[in-house]
Amino acid sequence: MGGGSTYTPELVNGFLARVEQFPLKELWLVDIDEARLEIVGGFAQRMVAAQGAPFEVVLSTDQRTAVTQATYVATQLRVGQMQARREDEYLGLRHGLIGQETTGIGGMAKALRTIPVILSIARDMQEVAQPGAMLVNFTNPAGLVTEALSRYAPQVPSVGVCNVPITAKMKILDLLELALGKRFAPDQAELKTLGLNHLSWHRGFTVDGEEVWPHVMQQFLAKLRADDEPEWDPALIDVLQMIPNYYLQYFYSTPKKLKAQEKWPPSRAEEVMAIEEGLLAQYADPQLAEPPADLMKRGGAWYSTVATQLLNAHYNDLGETHVVNIPHNGAVAGWPADWVLEMPAIVRRDGLQPLPAPPLPPAQFGLLAQVKAYELLTVEAAVHGDRKAAYEALLAHPIGPPVEQLQAVLDDMLATHRPYLPQFWN
Repeated sequence: MGGGSTYTPELVNGFLARVEQFPLKELWLVDIDEARLEIVGGFAQRMVAAQGAPFEVVLSTDQRTAVTQATYVATQLRVGQMQARREDEYLGLRHGLIGQETTGIGGMAKALRTIPVILSIARDMQEVAQPGAMLVNFTNPAGLVTEALSRYAPQVPSVGVCNVPITAKMKILDLLELALGKRFAPDQAELKTLGLNHLSWHRGFTVDGEEVWPHVMQQFLAKLRADDEPEWDPALIDVLQMIPNYYLQYFYSTPKKLKAQEKWPPSRAEEVMAIEEGLLAQYADPQLAEPPADLMKRGGAWYSTVATQLLNAHYNDLGETHVVNIPHNGAVAGWPADWVLEMPAIVRRDGLQPLPAPPLPPAQFGLLAQVKAYELLTVEAAVHGDRKAAYEALLAHPIGPPVEQLQAVLDDMLATHRPYLPQFWN
């Protein structure tokens, strides 16, 4: 779903690389933008044909037809397309708040647009997909959307996935190589991380079952102290003894992020729009059969690896450990068992089992609990068109507007995205 995304060729490459283990027969690419689907889908078809056509690529603009008899459904859609992302960013800018697509008021706006669409896909899956078909959600805000699925479509197995954990894992492997003078393979290593999507803390790392976190922290701190403009204050990391997900900069260094917004345009959405224009022009070349180098400018490193490894592990009952967004079901003692968390889980054919994990310390849990309260309220607002819940969600958000601005921000958000928020305008 969202098959017209410029990410799609990377996903196709992932399926091509694993076709012997993951015997895909049909890959349906679905999008409401028919012109864009023809460009991206046509390129995907050429990619598969160039590799001997091990599976068929089918293009469709009909959601229900596409999920009929599907075994897996992956969602990577953007309601309102990139222009809506730009609106989310500038919504924040004009109110003196963080303007970002997955956190703050921009992330909330995106969730309100997205949740009803994802739930409609889940309803179609329940009715016409293969029994037990799994929905794999990449759509941001991934954890919040997965929270909505777990509460309002519990009959459909679902999991939220993000490329941030695997990116962190690969960077930590680089640090270990510097610390120990030896390169380890990704399948030797496991990342211990806990939190919410884009609000998590990495706090352990094992290689062949042996904990090597002290080496990681020593090297990470040395790197920060040597940098002229470090990503994190070394004093913060020295106290935490954890590596924060980089999206935590919006919470820990809000003034710095607000100052960076003053340089817009271009915002990140505007940068991506320019990148996508170039990518689509290249995808339209009938001679092109391999993803161009410019795809890496789009972001989303390791996206195809995350997606196809997870599906392969599930299909083949491999029992691998993957960092996913899933209800923890009591794996973290003392936390509400129905909360969707980003954490390691064992992936088997009969489902995903979160691994037991100690709770986060109070300084981290306090922030997480506040953002989880915002998430739960946002789910209710999105599903029911509940303006009171939307108001309370903004009130709960740690980087939301002050009370004096709150109603004006909410009114602006709902008016800006009115075409995509019918539940609020009945």
